Amino acid sequence: MTAKVSLNPFISKEKVSHVIVDGRISKETMNNFAEMGIHIVKTPCCRDLYPQIAGHPDILLHPVTKKDFVVAPNVFTYMERALGPLGYNVIPGEKVLSRNYPDNIAYNVARISNFALHHTKFTDPVLSNLLQEYEIPLIHIKQGYSKCAVCAITDQAVITADRGIAKAVEKLGVEVLLITPGYIVLPDMEYGFIGGSTGFVGNNKLAFYGSIYKHPDSRRITDFLAAYHIEPIFLGDEMLRDFGSIIPLN
Repeated sequence: MTAKVSLNPFISKEKVSHVIVDGRISKETMNNFAEMGIHIVKTPCCRDLYPQIAGHPDILLHPVTKKDFVVAPNVFTYMERALGPLGYNVIPGEKVLSRNYPDNIAYNVARISNFALHHTKFTDPVLSNLLQEYEIPLIHIKQGYSKCAVCAITDQAVITADRGIAKAVEKLGVEVLLITPGYIVLPDMEYGFIGGSTGFVGNNKLAFYGSIYKHPDSRRITDFLAAYHIEPIFLGDEMLRDFGSIIPLN
């Protein structure tokens, strides 16, 4: 029987040729991607945002499908030049991002199975309409940094430290591993998020910016991944760090 291919653009079971990452990741991390045979597409640093998230891919753009990307006008020209030659459809969003919450969350939409979750009052209209066009239901939640806070490992399982998201996801029939908040570095902030410190790099491999073993729930996380046949890949030995979700390109 052929395995079902996930429609979630953040999940990749097959080979990944490129990944979109914060352009400020370390040289060591870049080399780790290169050793896996993966090319990187760097995001620019958006000076309209506060520095800690200014290059985070999940803040600047959203992959509606595995071919269609809605991108904030702030960085549209740059990302069109980066993704267009690779064969991707790059669509300008309407909402111009600005420094503070909630004016920086328009594209930070979580994807679980064939659903999208976000604080719908602030979702970019172009993105919202395109989700509707592709028949992807958009579900309202209170957490505006929705994608930052969620790591979907399959269409049936996610990891999050956000209790509100956990309740919403469980109503969809999805299994949730609820982890301890914190223990993920986001410089000059209280802490970062699990979604923003992870991303698939193909072939059922989930990459972490740093080592999961620095997290108090490391055993629970690795057991959860193993139950779904997901292999963790560590891009460093330090504490987990939130650089924004790694977005796989097939």
